[in-house]
Amino acid sequence: MTTDNQPATDTLHDQHGRWPQAESVEDFRHNLAAVQARIAAACQRVGRDPASVRLLPVSKTKPEASLRLAYAAGCRILGENKSQEAYGKWEAMQDLPDLQWSVIGHLQTNKAKLVARFATEFQALDSLRVAEALERRLQAEGRGLDVFVQVNTSGEASKYGLAPNEVAAFVRTLPAFSALRVRGLMTLALFSAEAEQVRQCFVRLRGLRDQLRQQAPSGVSLDELSMGMSGDYEIAIEEGATVVRVGQAIFGARAMPDSHYWPVAGDRAAG
Repeated sequence: MTTDNQPATDTLHDQHGRWPQAESVEDFRHNLAAVQARIAAACQRVGRDPASVRLLPVSKTKPEASLRLAYAAGCRILGENKSQEAYGKWEAMQDLPDLQWSVIGHLQTNKAKLVARFATEFQALDSLRVAEALERRLQAEGRGLDVFVQVNTSGEASKYGLAPNEVAAFVRTLPAFSALRVRGLMTLALFSAEAEQVRQCFVRLRGLRDQLRQQAPSGVSLDELSMGMSGDYEIAIEEGATVVRVGQAIFGARAMPDSHYWPVAGDRAAG
């Protein structure tokens, strides 16, 4: 979507000291406004409406007190990586019934019961086993769940997600799961300061979505593209992201640098 005469957009990966901790409602309001301004600027660069991009604040590793400040600042949906951590926070925050939860990290089938109980959205669907486990638990709960299919656009063995050439066949199986509402595709880009390499992951996901949308089975929507995090969400927006998952730019730096949380060989925890 970018053109030759547009300025290059850099990544901010692993600039660990860049994001101070948000410690008050005012801090959160300031950070949210700053991120929204950058979203609007990225949209303007490529002629998009900022309303076409949903900001998903990511609260993983942050304590309940921080989440409550974010809620007071206006956040009504929060993204969490680990289902058990998210479930504990949901249980502790039952007094906020309009707060919704998006699980964005890899899910083991034995944790499907947790996600089925509380999540509004699951962004890391990448196997039939997980689809089957979620369907069974959701039917028991009498609930539905918005889902995104996770695609490994970087080709790294350390990352979860389907290979791009496996997605079409997988999507064709999903109408069988009536409790799963397929909304689109999700990816984690290459963790790199090389902006063009990062951009290519987003280009690949958008191209795949455009191709699959022509042949999507009835009941399967592929309108959404969840891609981009604190270090690269502006590039993702330039390439068509409709959901950006932003944590540190809103909540402040996590205890360890980005690279600590990023998938590495043998430890594929979603970023």
